[in-house]
Amino acid sequence: MFARVTTPTDTVRKSPKRPGTGLQSGVMRFGLFIPQGWRLDLVGIPAADHWRVMSDLAAYADRTAWDSLWVYDHFHTVPVPTDEATHEAWSLMAAYAATTSRIRLGQMCTAMSYRNPAYLAKVAATVDVISGGRVQMGIGGGWYEHEWRAYGYGFPPAGARLGRLDEGVQIMRDAWRDGRASLDGKHYQVTDAIVQPKPLQENGIPLWIAGGGEKVTLRIAAKYAQYTNFTAEPAGFEHKSKVLADHCRDVGTDYDAIVRSANFNAVIGESEDDVAARVKRVRERQVAVANEEAVDAMLSTATAPESASGTPDQVIEKLARMRDLGCEYAILYFPEAAYDRTGIEMFEQQVIPALS
Repeated sequence: MFARVTTPTDTVRKSPKRPGTGLQSGVMRFGLFIPQGWRLDLVGIPAADHWRVMSDLAAYADRTAWDSLWVYDHFHTVPVPTDEATHEAWSLMAAYAATTSRIRLGQMCTAMSYRNPAYLAKVAATVDVISGGRVQMGIGGGWYEHEWRAYGYGFPPAGARLGRLDEGVQIMRDAWRDGRASLDGKHYQVTDAIVQPKPLQENGIPLWIAGGGEKVTLRIAAKYAQYTNFTAEPAGFEHKSKVLADHCRDVGTDYDAIVRSANFNAVIGESEDDVAARVKRVRERQVAVANEEAVDAMLSTATAPESASGTPDQVIEKLARMRDLGCEYAILYFPEAAYDRTGIEMFEQQVIPALS
């Protein structure tokens, strides 16, 4: 049996820790989305330079204050499908596993129906070995209908997508724990599927169950997750947390052992005028390839009240409120990351120390 791999990040964490997570209770940690094109965040950069841009930012995050890096699992751009690049998530996971040394690696989130779960368990285990035990499995039911249909997956009703999520998580959990998995389910049938080598991480790859569906998704999270990920809106986050706690009581799991996280759009500047100028530059790039109405709708989320946008003091105030509601993990998306790192640097230098 493989021993648990200890990363440099683990060595600075102090007990008490969340079971299965390595995180100190009450401490806020931070993840960083790496631009991959999905949100029109590589526009104007030649395709031949995409990997250099992405890998340079990943290497930067690996040597600075970030606990994890993240990619999206999508095939077509938002806010509308375009011919702009959208790099594939698990190919990037393998590449980052080989080119970073400390930072943890995640997807927010892998769509369960895009890959057979036994195959996905095998892929993730291989990437975990390449990385030295740093992979996290962000997993959800999937929602982007246009790419589902374009790739020939159909678009099953939500109940079927979530049924696949439940069964798929069981298959992956068993494969990583035991090296084999069998399930005669409604959606998946797996017979003694061998997954060797197993992940290097003790008890398998941590599961981040993403989504806030109250009847099904949060119940799946209560049964299987080490982490959850749902809304960054404070009142909504507080409500979803209560629903998760109810499900944990119903299924007999420890609510306090599950780390709750949220994703935050972030445009940070020295002043409000600086923030507005940064958003304007992002908009100018994106309207060159997508219609203005759709771009404006997407960018409105970058400065919404629940975003992590503003001056450093404003961002600290927003995130401190979320931390006080029990959000222990914040994953930041900077729409200007491929072009300008100064906002990321400002966050590292002023926001992270105030909240960690």
